[in-house]
Amino acid sequence: MHPITTPHTTGTLTRPHGQHLHWQEHGNPHGTPLLGIHGGPGAHSNPRWSQLADPHHYRLILIDQRGTGASTPNAAHPHTDLTHNTTGHLIADFEALRTHLNIDRWHLLGASWGTCLALAYAQTHPHHIHSLTLLAVNTGTRREIEWITHDMRRVFPHQWEEFRAAAGPDADPRRLPTAYSRLLAHPDPTIRHDAALAWCRWEDTHVATTPGHTPDPRFDDPAFRATFARLVTHYWANDCFLEPDQLTRDLHRITHLPATLINGRLDISGPSDIAHDLAASWPGAHLVIVDNAGHTSDHHGVGQAAKDSLDRMRTL
Repeated sequence: MHPITTPHTTGTLTRPHGQHLHWQEHGNPHGTPLLGIHGGPGAHSNPRWSQLADPHHYRLILIDQRGTGASTPNAAHPHTDLTHNTTGHLIADFEALRTHLNIDRWHLLGASWGTCLALAYAQTHPHHIHSLTLLAVNTGTRREIEWITHDMRRVFPHQWEEFRAAAGPDADPRRLPTAYSRLLAHPDPTIRHDAALAWCRWEDTHVATTPGHTPDPRFDDPAFRATFARLVTHYWANDCFLEPDQLTRDLHRITHLPATLINGRLDISGPSDIAHDLAASWPGAHLVIVDNAGHTSDHHGVGQAAKDSLDRMRTL
């Protein structure tokens, strides 16, 4: 791995409807642009991603998506309007940042929700993309959302019953993101707090499939929990603002691009069949399954596969 770096440049991208998006750059200021697309929805950019990209070759650009991290307004606040926080808005933000930074084409690096968003962005603007490196692949479908929020009961039955109960007695068990989304917009701060805590406990549960798994320390922070839970439920309640099977339907728009799809064998939150099926229809894609990894970009094997992919993409 490369050394983790601190940003040499930071900035704020001002967008319509009062959005101010924080971005940062690592590596070579004159290098080949690489856009890092973080997960969630509702997480934020992480400088640790700099260990995946050759700092002499790449100009790594990280952005906090709408409502997250240092971008404002933060989605944790109940008065923050999420009307203009959709997949389409995030795609437009990436394009605005590309133009703002005078970039013609860039590579994409995405993890978890970031893979879904990278696919959607690349399919919308394929002529501005060199390649894609995707970790913990998903496509944001209703089937995938129900798998995580309902069907995972088969793996973690006791924890799911607690997750279901915290959504309220009238919640549809197959539409739990919708129920939680309502609770997380409630005017009572105690209701919002309890809903965010219950949601993030479930998040920490369904990724716990590898020996020695430890809870995500980010969920210890009430502010992070509030931001994360409100945004992920907002997106999942609306099927990630995508048409049914949109990303597989429109895959032909990017199959000429080189890509690496990386998944942990033990990732049941984003099962490997998603990446496998995409790769089967994508001549330019290389599939890597890491046998002892779960739903994470921190696992050594997953990180090494991402680094290897970016090293291969340097020739493009």
